[in-house]
Amino acid sequence: MVSSFDLNDSQKAAVLSCIAARECHHQNSIKQIWGPPGTGKTKTVATLLFALHRMKCRTVTCAPTNIAVLAVTKRLVGLVRDSNEYGTYGLGDILLFGNRKRMKIDDHRDLHDVFLDFRVKILAKCFSPRSGWKYSLESMICLLEDPKEMYSTYLRERMNQRKGVQTNQEKEEDIQSQSSNKDRKKNKKSWMRKDIERTLKNSKKGKGKKQQDKNSEGATDGSCDKLLTLEEFFKKKFYDIVNNLKFCIPKLRTHLPTSLIPLEVAKNMIGAHRLLESFIILFQNISGESEGLKEVIEKIGDAGKSVDSFCKFHKTRRKFLEILRCLRQAIEVPNTTDHYRIKSFCLQNATLLFCTASSSAQIPVGGKPIELLVIDEAAQLKECESAIPLQISGIRHAILIGDELQLPAMVKSKISEEAKFGRSLFQRLVLLGHRKHLLNLQYRMHPSISLFPSREFYDNLILDAPNVKERKYKRSYLHGNMYGSYSFINVAYGKEEFDNRYSTRNMVEVVVVSEMVATLAKATKGGKQRVSVGIISPYKAQVYAIQDRLGKKYTSSADGKFSVSVRSVDGFQGGEEDIIIISTVRCNLRGSVGFISNRQRANVALTRARYCLWILGNGPTLEHSGTVWGKLVNDAKDRGCFHNAEEDNNLARAITTSLVELGELHLLQKKDSLLFRKARWKVHFADDFWKSMVRIKSVEIHNKVFCLLEKLSSGWRRPDNEANPNTINNGTCLQLLEQYKVTKILNLVWSVDILKEDSNYIQVLKVWDILPMERTPKLAERLEILFGNKRVTDMVHCQFKCVEGNLEVPMTWPAGDEPEQLLSSFKSLSLQS
Repeated sequence: MVSSFDLNDSQKAAVLSCIAARECHHQNSIKQIWGPPGTGKTKTVATLLFALHRMKCRTVTCAPTNIAVLAVTKRLVGLVRDSNEYGTYGLGDILLFGNRKRMKIDDHRDLHDVFLDFRVKILAKCFSPRSGWKYSLESMICLLEDPKEMYSTYLRERMNQRKGVQTNQEKEEDIQSQSSNKDRKKNKKSWMRKDIERTLKNSKKGKGKKQQDKNSEGATDGSCDKLLTLEEFFKKKFYDIVNNLKFCIPKLRTHLPTSLIPLEVAKNMIGAHRLLESFIILFQNISGESEGLKEVIEKIGDAGKSVDSFCKFHKTRRKFLEILRCLRQAIEVPNTTDHYRIKSFCLQNATLLFCTASSSAQIPVGGKPIELLVIDEAAQLKECESAIPLQISGIRHAILIGDELQLPAMVKSKISEEAKFGRSLFQRLVLLGHRKHLLNLQYRMHPSISLFPSREFYDNLILDAPNVKERKYKRSYLHGNMYGSYSFINVAYGKEEFDNRYSTRNMVEVVVVSEMVATLAKATKGGKQRVSVGIISPYKAQVYAIQDRLGKKYTSSADGKFSVSVRSVDGFQGGEEDIIIISTVRCNLRGSVGFISNRQRANVALTRARYCLWILGNGPTLEHSGTVWGKLVNDAKDRGCFHNAEEDNNLARAITTSLVELGELHLLQKKDSLLFRKARWKVHFADDFWKSMVRIKSVEIHNKVFCLLEKLSSGWRRPDNEANPNTINNGTCLQLLEQYKVTKILNLVWSVDILKEDSNYIQVLKVWDILPMERTPKLAERLEILFGNKRVTDMVHCQFKCVEGNLEVPMTWPAGDEPEQLLSSFKSLSLQS
């Protein structure tokens, strides 16, 4: 049975060891399964539980969180469904219970069939004494065996109802006339007998409906509904019972445990359901004929006298009756609609129970004893919490599955943390040297991603499975070496800060993450494969900032093929995505990284990605932290996976925009500014320019300005035919100032200036301001004074041009070397002060 699940050797050994322990009755034992990230831990647990289900071994499976409980339950339910040729039969052995809202069970439709609250509601309908399984079964058998007797019962009940109505009327008219009442009761009984006989007789003659209306009017004076004829009664009763049976048969097969419905009985229920469908069709055909239904009813009690035209109907009826009688004897269900009793019934009869560790206290004593306890994510469960399921009566063996090298239980109190209150039973057993089964083959991460965690956390004990070594597992979502399977992206211009909750964030990294996600969404748009992106940060403030920046735009794309999830490290434990982007946040000169130095936290963050892992952070800060993150940066450099964010033009522009938004303008005024790291021209800015940029809040305009500046610094110049209308009438500014349109309203005002470097003069770009065209003359008036103080030779140098292809490049002159054209250029200059 285990061999059919395609387990690797380590997984198979772990499962067989646990099954062997179950067969041991002379001693109790604890088994540990060590499941590092991506090693198929959930698959191993689900296979073990499937085997225990087949062995009818009552087992409680619990975990610290609802998410973990849902994950293992979902995997097992999938195995049971896939292996079962009889539909949902067998799911009644599986029971999931807990808080419906906290589990968000409404979002998991595939688990509705095993969730306790839903099961109780369904079984309450099936167990109802007035409309449930027993009632419907008996009613259908009676109707098909002797419809006339059932109709007589119906008439007697209706007469009793009329009797009650008339008696009440008589009491109101003369409550003190006791002797009169006695005579009236005797007459009433005599009338009832005659009415029943007359109704049956009229039904046989086909005149029942009209006569019945008269009887009804005469007997009750309109106080009750009219009586049905035999044919009408049969038809109505048949469809009422059919609806109940069509509900109960599949629901009982799904929700009752196999101990109450053996496989043969389940097959009979499936056969009964099919026969019922066939019988309905035959009944509809017969009831459509004027005399058909009447003749069928007449012949039901006459064995062997069926008319040929109705032979198929009677043959199906006999077969259906036979299977209904078998089911009546084979299935025993409670006669109750009390939800508490039904809940206890489910808990006592289920084979596999799933819940959180704390909810396991709700399991009642009674029924077949529980033999095994399975705790998934056991390394995340506090030792004191483990005591709750361990006290369940009857447990002989416990199986703990987890990884003590990943996150432990959350403990907020510093005193409790120092006292090791968060330590798990799993970790204590490891410290005591208890033997554990290692799952040593990882199926999740590309080898370039798993290399560092395997070496750093697991002493190279974890091997890469064949599937992650295949060529198709290497995926390239964006162009460039920076976006390979594994890379560290250095964000040099970040700044850590506290939000109002005193949590740390780095807004420059937020902008970089946002830009990467936008580029990914654009690059994968229209693709056939679904792409999931996970963004992890250890700080809640960073998580909130990224979520606010992204909004709901990328939660799920219109075609459902691109999704983004932003969570903390704790929130991502147990999860995985195609692409993981980690924002480490910290950026300081001290090398302080706070609680992200925790190795378990780092292990979780670094092992969530399938195909690509991109780590954002400040390289120097992490490198000098003396933690695992410093080792990671050095490893990235050694492997050629270390990149600077500004290598990507889009990221460089996004960082520049964010620095303006954050008021970090001084970082953009440096010689090594992000704006002009690849420029042909050196660029200098007037203070007025940065003041205007701060006043302009539009990110779109910022991007347009920076894009224009990048083009200008590279040597691009606007064609003459695209020049703006000149608003400067005369003076030096007319010859030196340039105005380039940024928007319909705003222009970028700049000029060529001369700068002395060492013993040379060099042309540079001077950016004066960004402002509306009508304000340019005022700026020109101020600059006339400035230009008037310059040397004439500098003015001449500003006008010289050197062209390489389509680009204009800066010129350089040795200091004191005057060009021959200089004297002739004097005459063309008009200096005004």
